[in-house]
Amino acid sequence: MSVPTVTLRRPTDGDGHPLHELVARCQPLDINSVYCNLLQCSDFADTSIAAVNADDQLVGFISGYCPPSRPDTLFVWQVAVDGSMRGQGLALRMLMALIQRVATEQGISYLETTISPDNGASQALFKKAFAKLGADYSTRTLFARAEHFAGKHEDEVLYRAGPFAAPKSEEELEENA
Repeated sequence: MSVPTVTLRRPTDGDGHPLHELVARCQPLDINSVYCNLLQCSDFADTSIAAVNADDQLVGFISGYCPPSRPDTLFVWQVAVDGSMRGQGLALRMLMALIQRVATEQGISYLETTISPDNGASQALFKKAFAKLGADYSTRTLFARAEHFAGKHEDEVLYRAGPFAAPKSEEELEENA
């Protein structure tokens, strides 16, 4: 089986509606408004990454931002990979390319995300990334089911890794995978 060609790039505002559709196909991800997705693709383009296939269709996306009180930190908000692309390492490839870009361009040296306790796939993805970065990580409950979600959403556990140096280029990272 051949792996489809995928190009990684900064998102543009033209990716907003396709992002909305992609997230809707990636249950159980939380669906945001199209307007929110437009902002992710425009105002947060420097801390996000889009993956497009040979037909220029959006097949993967990572949204992130730098929390104002922690400008040395990339907080990854959401990772979405189209069902047609799962199991091919696209999420890790996007994540490492995004980290490499923001570490090089913005001096990011910490990575944060939240993951619900039952999301083993996301836990595995981020633990692989932390290992590639050679970064220690810690966890703590950031948003609790009862206190923050009225019992209607799982806890969100904060994973924080770092400090780390800017990783190698995407090509070098793939060679060492």
